[in-house]
Amino acid sequence: MAQDEPTLHMFCGKIAAGKSTLAGKLAQHPGTVMIAEDAWLFGLFGDQMSTGADFVRFSGKLRGVLGPHISALLKAGVSVVFDSQANTLDARLWMRSLFEAAGADHRLHVLDAPDEVCLARLRTRNDDGSHPFQVTEAQFHQFTEYYVPPTEAEGFRLVMHNTT
Repeated sequence: MAQDEPTLHMFCGKIAAGKSTLAGKLAQHPGTVMIAEDAWLFGLFGDQMSTGADFVRFSGKLRGVLGPHISALLKAGVSVVFDSQANTLDARLWMRSLFEAAGADHRLHVLDAPDEVCLARLRTRNDDGSHPFQVTEAQFHQFTEYYVPPTEAEGFRLVMHNTT
């Protein structure tokens, strides 16, 4: 990951596809910070979140604050690993606005994992408590319905990862 300019790293993949694991590895590079949306959501709103609609509402509030902060970090010369989901066109458009406002580089990491793999990882994650939120299989399927993989036509610098 040798970029000459600050870079925003974004992630597209189903729940438990490996986005946070990859984010943690990328964040180890010098001059890079990680912002983990789930950690912020849990810390600020965890006691108020019990449904998918709660996640959407509080994520929107958080992004309203984090967006300018992420752009400011990029403008200051810091690369940002934004451990969040870029699973919809709207999410990706919003993230595009961040690196474009900063005049920064970007990478959209796409993690391709079949549902069976994600569900097995989700069960393990729920059992060991390694994630701030417990996600049910029903919620996995609910959120997967909104998953829209990016296309080259969207104009992102795609980095494909097969996580099977």
